[in-house]
Amino acid sequence: GGWRFVFWLNLPLAALVGLGLVVLGRRGQAVPRRAGSGVDWPGAALLGLGMALFTLALYPDDPAHRALNSWFLPAGVGALAALAGFGWRQLRRLEPLIPRALLLSRGFLGSSLANLLVGGALMVALVDVPIAGRAVFGLDSLGAGLLLSQFLVGVPAGALAGGWLAPRLGARWTALLGMLLAAAAFLLMSGWQADELHRLVAGGVRQADLELGLCGLGFGLVIAPLAAAVLEAAGADQHGLASSLVVLARTMGMVVGLAALTAFGLHRFYEILGPQTIGSGDLAAQMAALEKRVVAALLQEYREIFSVAAGLCLLAGLVAAAGLRGRSAAG
Repeated sequence: GGWRFVFWLNLPLAALVGLGLVVLGRRGQAVPRRAGSGVDWPGAALLGLGMALFTLALYPDDPAHRALNSWFLPAGVGALAALAGFGWRQLRRLEPLIPRALLLSRGFLGSSLANLLVGGALMVALVDVPIAGRAVFGLDSLGAGLLLSQFLVGVPAGALAGGWLAPRLGARWTALLGMLLAAAAFLLMSGWQADELHRLVAGGVRQADLELGLCGLGFGLVIAPLAAAVLEAAGADQHGLASSLVVLARTMGMVVGLAALTAFGLHRFYEILGPQTIGSGDLAAQMAALEKRVVAALLQEYREIFSVAAGLCLLAGLVAAAGLRGRSAAG
């Protein structure tokens, strides 16, 4: 069915999750419930609507002429209104969607904001690396996937290392170390050349593979300390909610980051490429010159996006260092 088949898989998966929630909800009906308990569905709807409108506001409908679409202002205002409505419900409800104790926790706020920034930077690696592999380095689908796999191998390795380091080094410094590694890798990637995949280091290993592995290692290192900080801030009866909020914060960062970086990247591509003029020579020479300009523009675009991702990682590291505690938050 082609690559779109992967997205259609979300439908049966979502149906299974929904069915599981219904079944588990019926089993739990016999348990006495406290007054005011239950899911704040209107609050959840306002939060989802706000994020959807915010993503729509960043969607580039005409990147050749503007970075943001023509609905940026109304969609942005609608997003702010929906998020303000969510905040209003949070303040008025006896048991809001996100417990007030968590919102007042420094560790929870620091971890959530860091996860938001990590999600935005993570999308750069997941999306732009394979696209650069095909558009700049001339790889096929398999080759682009294998290029990204260097990053993906580093993530679980970093997650294991982060789980081991966090109780010893401390959640704060483990998360900061991970983000510094990821930022350094992105800075190295921002200097990629068109022949980058031919650059080898000792042992015949491609330098780009090492940089991608280092980037994945950095992202993996932050998983355990950021999750531990949220779980520590929550009570024992809120660990399920706290765990879901960790995923939610990172997913929100991924969605918003993808929309923002796509808008920025496409607009910068057209700016770098500039107006097209018909050159001299036969058609083949003109097509070759145009292809060379397109590849150069794409390479410059990805360099700038990698630089932005490095900045996001540095900011996430600073937030984690300021918001997380030492060893107690990791153990």
